[in-house]
Amino acid sequence: MAEFHTVARVGEIPEGQGKAFEVAGRMIAVFFVGGKYSAIYDTCPHMGASLAAGYVENGAVYCPWHAWRFCVTEGTWLDNPKSTLRQEVFETQVVGDEIQVKIPD
Repeated sequence: MAEFHTVARVGEIPEGQGKAFEVAGRMIAVFFVGGKYSAIYDTCPHMGASLAAGYVENGAVYCPWHAWRFCVTEGTWLDNPKSTLRQEVFETQVVGDEIQVKIPD
C-alpha cells in the first residue's frame, strides 16, 4: 500500500526552490512554489541531472545541465508540449510541520 514519507520540515525548502530526497529507494525533487509543495521524479530523462538543483521560474524547473524545462506540479516537459515525456508526480501533504510525499508501491 502506498504511504506518505516525511522528507523535510516546513521552512527547509526556500520559496522558489527545490530539494532532492531519497524516499523508498527513489530520488524525489520537492519544490516550494507559490506557497505550495509539489514533488516530481528528480532525475532528468535527458542526461540524468538532478532537477532539484535546477533554476525554478513561473512553475517550471530548468535542468541545471541542459535547461530542459519541467512543470513542478504536473511533471510535463514544457519544451515540447506535444510530447508524452513527463516526470512522475508524487502527492504531497503537510502534517503539522512535516512535508510528506506519497510513494506508490
